[in-house]
Amino acid sequence: MSTSVGTALITDVSDENPGERAATEALAQLPGEGVDFCQVFCPVDYDFDRIITGIRNVIGPNAKLVGCSANGTFTRDVVEDGVAVGLVASDTLSFYTGLGTGLRENVSRAVREAIGDLPERVDDHPYAAAITLHDGLSGVGEKLALSCQQKLGPEVSIAGGSAADNHRLEATYVFCDDEIVDDGVVVALIGAKQRPVVAVAHGHEPLSEPVEVTRADGPTVYELDGEPAFDVWKDAVRDTVAEEFDVDIDDLDADSRLLQEILCEFEFGINQGDQYKMRWPWIEDDEGSMQFTVDVPEGTVVRVMHGRPEAQIESAGETIRRALSDAGDVRMAGAFVYDCACRGIVLGEEFERAVEEMASELSVPFVGFETYGEICMGPGQFSGYHNTTTVALLLPE
Repeated sequence: MSTSVGTALITDVSDENPGERAATEALAQLPGEGVDFCQVFCPVDYDFDRIITGIRNVIGPNAKLVGCSANGTFTRDVVEDGVAVGLVASDTLSFYTGLGTGLRENVSRAVREAIGDLPERVDDHPYAAAITLHDGLSGVGEKLALSCQQKLGPEVSIAGGSAADNHRLEATYVFCDDEIVDDGVVVALIGAKQRPVVAVAHGHEPLSEPVEVTRADGPTVYELDGEPAFDVWKDAVRDTVAEEFDVDIDDLDADSRLLQEILCEFEFGINQGDQYKMRWPWIEDDEGSMQFTVDVPEGTVVRVMHGRPEAQIESAGETIRRALSDAGDVRMAGAFVYDCACRGIVLGEEFERAVEEMASELSVPFVGFETYGEICMGPGQFSGYHNTTTVALLLPE
């Protein structure tokens, strides 16, 4: 049998149980009735207990299950809000799951709790990867990525994302087997006979000269090069925004929907040597500070970046190309994709083109969701939390 992946996305909210129907459609794509692993992404408005119960009715009590609340969801064939399910049946992969709570209070303790019941090593499987999903409003993505790598080991590739709640910024949820929590993290460990592959790419390029964070408090940046952060950002984007959006950036209110869209297209980048790590800001007031989803320490050097829509579409395909290049001659069975909700804002209805770009590069099934941040860490990397990227985890046959 090796490894088989089945995916489905159900958008009909009037369906008796969209979770059960999605799992049934995904199961029909597998060679038998057995399921080893399930990942589910679900709009925040849905009844999570009912969805998971419906999925369990199909996959049985023994399959491992993880998931989270999501913004948009997609498979290679469908892009729409709905319940997205990916099922895996395999005799070459093994799956183990764990849940940690109290993430905002103590990241290390929550991760330790999540991996407490996972095996320290997976017998008969020389390779390992992990999926991590966490509370998207916790603001601890970078600490979480580093803590997961520290506790799982440097040779374990990690992919995943921050749970979302359709831009409400109220509460996000993660699922582990039959438990549903906010302020939590779930870890799924995958043992493999061939190496699972993770990859990440973004569609931004530098727009400004480097500037230094000179006053900050956690995720709030007050000053860049000694000037109000928002003013520095506006100076960097003013001409390009006027040309592309036909608007004066100074005329937009802090809570303007258009300003939020522009902020997603003109983010900040931290130079990592061979690439930039993206950091998405937003504005909560008119005082000149900028808010981020993770801490941005004083002394950090950043550039204002520009992510044109066409480049965002191209970068989705680039993620898959990087993963396939890394895979070499190893055949892949399917993929899980974690794609930033900011890219969904920038692309709007054109987001379907980004999914089509992935599908044109990858011939196997995949399923994914729009996140509040992405995690991608390969062996030996020391930083793994991203914004406005596409992250892919490919499972070998």
